[in-house]
Amino acid sequence: MFEEISESSTQKEKFRTAANKLLNQCFLLRKKEDTKKDYTYIRENRDQFRNLFDLLGYELKINEDQGVIALVSQYDTGRLQLNKADSVMLLILRLLYIEKRKELSSSYEDVTVIMEEVREKYNLLKIRSKPVMDKGMERRMVSLFRKYNIILNLDSDITQADARIIIYPSVMMAVPVENINEYYELTEKKLKEYAGEAAGYGDEEE
Repeated sequence: MFEEISESSTQKEKFRTAANKLLNQCFLLRKKEDTKKDYTYIRENRDQFRNLFDLLGYELKINEDQGVIALVSQYDTGRLQLNKADSVMLLILRLLYIEKRKELSSSYEDVTVIMEEVREKYNLLKIRSKPVMDKGMERRMVSLFRKYNIILNLDSDITQADARIIIYPSVMMAVPVENINEYYELTEKKLKEYAGEAAGYGDEEE
């Protein structure tokens, strides 16, 4: 099933590079400079990549409207394990993405927030064990979700209140829901549940 690619060393290298990048980063984005070539290559050779990842136990998902390619485990293995704090951060980013996207006139515009907006969302939760975000949490959030192409910080010192962060549409593919309003409600509900859990805030969660 890979005959055409196997016949060319250049194609084999492109295939290997794109496959490994997707395995390591979970999401590839059409608009992101360092992933757009791989995004295009996988989209153009989707059948071969689907066959490969199916053998590995993953489903290849391509959302051309949002310009995102994702891998989804079919057997609940190979998933990123998030603790409660990281899960809260991801949910906040999802909420901000939904809210900001509604304000933009075009789907091609980047969703950009500042760190102060993330802090405000977090503070509203009033989590008893950690009522205020600290700099360590902020740095971990940016480092973790930047690695998986969910966000990109535009400023080097992300602890500044006006530090800018692009939230990519990949945040919506982490847990897909058909109806965006339903998604918003479910995300808010989950955040409230986390806010009520004072104990075990750092426990592992998928």
